[in-house]
Amino acid sequence: MATCFADDSIVQMSWFTGSGADFVRQTRAMAGRDDHAVHRLSPPAVRIDGDRALVELPLVIEWRINIDGVEADLASACRSQYRAQGGTDGLWRIAQITSIYEKDTLVPVLPGTRLAVDPAGYRPSYRFLAWYPNRKGYTVGDHHLGDDQPDAVAAQYRTEHTWLHQSPTTPATSADPRREQHS
Repeated sequence: MATCFADDSIVQMSWFTGSGADFVRQTRAMAGRDDHAVHRLSPPAVRIDGDRALVELPLVIEWRINIDGVEADLASACRSQYRAQGGTDGLWRIAQITSIYEKDTLVPVLPGTRLAVDPAGYRPSYRFLAWYPNRKGYTVGDHHLGDDQPDAVAAQYRTEHTWLHQSPTTPATSADPRREQHS
């Protein structure tokens, strides 16, 4: 996974914000603590413009967890947006991952069993996804993108569209024939 990220990559998701390299290290550490989740991936939508690509990947993250002796299933639906750039070596690398949270659910495995959960104060787009990891010692704040804040999500889509269609920065020189035509 580490080779998939650009050196200056950024990852922003519920439990982690930082570089791609740090994300890989923290993912390994999380697995070492037996904090495993299943990621059910949907087909991605891919848009390419030159050496840039924007990928949106709908997914559901699922955990079988134990809450004070009660077995439960936690599921969080989100869309992860990947910025990828083609390099001079011919390989594409992830420049950024941003997650947008839709909703989550927490249900006991055995119907009728009571779960002692108080997610008050957590946002509806990822309340259990924040509550449970925070309870386990991870830090999940309330600043992440979620469908409960449509203006912020719309701004994210505009930002990604602008990034995708930006031209690579090329220094302007008088040898550039496009410049000479407009002089």
